[in-house]
Amino acid sequence: MLSEDRPADALASVFRFATELVAWVATPWALAPYSVPPAVLVVVVLIGLPTLFATPGDKRQVIVAVPGYVTILLVVLHVVLAVAAAWAAWHAVAAAVVSVLAVVTVVLELPRWRWLLTH
Repeated sequence: MLSEDRPADALASVFRFATELVAWVATPWALAPYSVPPAVLVVVVLIGLPTLFATPGDKRQVIVAVPGYVTILLVVLHVVLAVAAAWAAWHAVAAAVVSVLAVVTVVLELPRWRWLLTH
């Protein structure tokens, strides 16, 4: 169940998901020319960690409860990998768009992160 004092973040959720999606695509894309197994593994890790670990009150279903800072670190991991992998694997224009997406995501996430730091 979502906590009532958690900030509403519908727009932030859209940007967070878009950034996660870019990380899920760009990171294996950047790794695949070097080795396919790590490219596959990174997708499993990037999707699996936030599915498995969550802060109570932040998600409806929590499999393994973790403090808020862990949830923040998982989002930061996605943001960093999305940007780094986009610059490594894609054209500069696409990577620049991903970089803007990442900045907007972080700005929109700040109220949620403040809340997460208290939980």
